[in-house]
Amino acid sequence: MDLILKYFKGLSEEQAAQFSALYELYVDWNNKINVISRKDIENLYERHILHSLAIAKIISFRPGTTVMDVGTGGGFPGVPLAIFFPEVRFHLVDSIGKKIKVATEVSNAIALQNVTFRHCRVEEEKEKFDFVVSRAVMPLKDLVRFSQKNIEQKNQKNSLPNGLICLKGGELEHEVLPFKQKASVYNLKEFFKEEFFSTKKAVYLPL
Repeated sequence: MDLILKYFKGLSEEQAAQFSALYELYVDWNNKINVISRKDIENLYERHILHSLAIAKIISFRPGTTVMDVGTGGGFPGVPLAIFFPEVRFHLVDSIGKKIKVATEVSNAIALQNVTFRHCRVEEEKEKFDFVVSRAVMPLKDLVRFSQKNIEQKNQKNSLPNGLICLKGGELEHEVLPFKQKASVYNLKEFFKEEFFSTKKAVYLPL
């Protein structure tokens, strides 16, 4: 939790309480339904919550923005972003029902009001959103192919045009190559100093 406060000042009491509650909730649910590797759960704040919040370093979603989280798993990056942006609506999608159950139960436990959930493949989701976000869920070209239909072309509200923001690790040059004229790649080590982020990146692609 200290890591969150280190990089994000000015959280409300409610936001701080919600972030603080996540560790025990995820440990409890992870014992029932394994959504985070056992060795990783101790690093929940660094490797999952802070990692998710890297998107908030790239864009500050304005109130009324709508965001779909594709392949959310246990709720990343959607749940931390929903806490951070309480006036933004998040729709969390995953093809594995038990993972959506964990994300739903955790969100209910901290009384998140701005999230909805759907157990489906992204190909099945027809609703439109201002942004699509994801965390290491599939190759970039597939993510673009499946989610392009979900990007709202009208009502641009934010500092960046509507599009896709995905969190990735490792070498991305080959993945980004087909989109190099449009894509912006961010090195997360510029935002966060912990060793974990030394090879982590985010890609923004207007669609």
